[in-house]
Amino acid sequence: MRRVPLLSGSRVVLVPVGEGDVVVPPPRPPEQVVDVRAAVRDALRFPLAGPGIDDVAPRGGRATIVVEPPALPLPGVPQDPRQEALAATIAELERLGIPDERQTILVAGGLGRRSRVRDLVRLLLPPPEARAFHGELVVHDAEDPDLLAVVDTVDKAVRVHPALVESDLTLVVGAAETVLHGGPGALLAAADAATLREVAEIDALLEAGGTPEWELALAVEDAVAELAPLVGVSLVLDLPRLTGTYRGYPEEPEMVERVTRSPVRALHSALPDPLRRRLLDRQGRNLSATAAYSGPPSVAHAEALLRGVALRGARLDEPVDALVLGIPWVGAQVPREAINPVSAAAIALGLALRLRRDAFPVRPGGTVVLVHPLRRSFAHATQAPYARMFQALRHARSPEELVEAERASATDERALSAYRAGRACHPLQPFADWAGCAPALSRLGLVVVAGCRDAIAARTLGFVPSRGIGSALQMAHGVAGGRARVGILLAPPYAPLLVG
Repeated sequence: MRRVPLLSGSRVVLVPVGEGDVVVPPPRPPEQVVDVRAAVRDALRFPLAGPGIDDVAPRGGRATIVVEPPALPLPGVPQDPRQEALAATIAELERLGIPDERQTILVAGGLGRRSRVRDLVRLLLPPPEARAFHGELVVHDAEDPDLLAVVDTVDKAVRVHPALVESDLTLVVGAAETVLHGGPGALLAAADAATLREVAEIDALLEAGGTPEWELALAVEDAVAELAPLVGVSLVLDLPRLTGTYRGYPEEPEMVERVTRSPVRALHSALPDPLRRRLLDRQGRNLSATAAYSGPPSVAHAEALLRGVALRGARLDEPVDALVLGIPWVGAQVPREAINPVSAAAIALGLALRLRRDAFPVRPGGTVVLVHPLRRSFAHATQAPYARMFQALRHARSPEELVEAERASATDERALSAYRAGRACHPLQPFADWAGCAPALSRLGLVVVAGCRDAIAARTLGFVPSRGIGSALQMAHGVAGGRARVGILLAPPYAPLLVG
């Protein structure tokens, strides 16, 4: 029987492919990439809509550049095209008479852990520009009492970082990864904690039309644009691609077969977990951009997102009875940290299964098989909010009790102080991650954890533990009432799923 390799944390396991099963690899790399700096310069001067940068940049004025930590795509790369895009934007502003001393980079990290400024400068800019930048870099604080209300209705008040509106020009620079990552989503990532928690419940990450989360992002964009000129730059990124020995995995069938047969796979899995993680971190990866668009943030973002989904999308002809997903060794937050049970669920159910278009990839009442050990391992201090949320989930006897636990976390002064000091994520981040799993869980009949090494962790999340992939697939066949049609998603990286 044919088998294909999948990541299970830091291990590589083999998944059997039965007759009628579907292996879903990401598409091959694009044939054409762009010079990011040149593409950004051209996009700023010739936007899709609205005036060009030359017409709105006030000489001698102040400019705010909004960026997000490069959390997506997963796993990340050391040299990200967004670094070049930010450097090109800074240079364009300098050309127009706004020196970097009058530029503020606002890092809109949502509810994630607030990194140190010196670490972010190296993360967001190429080394020469990181050393030369003399402007201000500000890390958003979702609990800052000085956040300013820009959208204020009867049932909703959205407060954002003052740098968004106390500026002569605001630019949003990023990549169109999802509806909420890039474009007006970056403005939401600079909002208050309650707003960030609310938008985490979006049903699908690639479908914007008519969703309340997208409408809220547009309302914030309109409010900011009324106070100062607002320009967006959105890149179209490819998926991260392996380089070196395993170049071509997982998109090339020949390389998938080579990894399956390689004796190195078994040797790698026999190594201690810290060493396996280190080797995976050091594996060469490349991330390229294929286009850059500018204009109002929502316009540039929508165009880039459409192009990106078409470029990176993996086609699934129809929903399957069961879908097998591998989960990597690092989480989707920046700074990168090891996986815990909640963040593992968030990657598989909240990210991979929400990166979809047209239909859910699994039939109603079907099965998802998560390939991961799912151990109760929480990094000391930095993942304390996840540990507390996990305990609340474990002991909650009803959804109402979990809601009460979330309310208590939102006002936990000790946890909020740790967040504001950069020692941990916001205490609402784990609840937001878990809320992102709800759209998938509401459609599924069963979630099985193959290779689970902690049954309590799986059952706390409402999942079924299984020692191996074979028994997990047998459960999927049982749920289907016969031979299930199984889809195997060769990931990460997680390609958008185009279903139907």
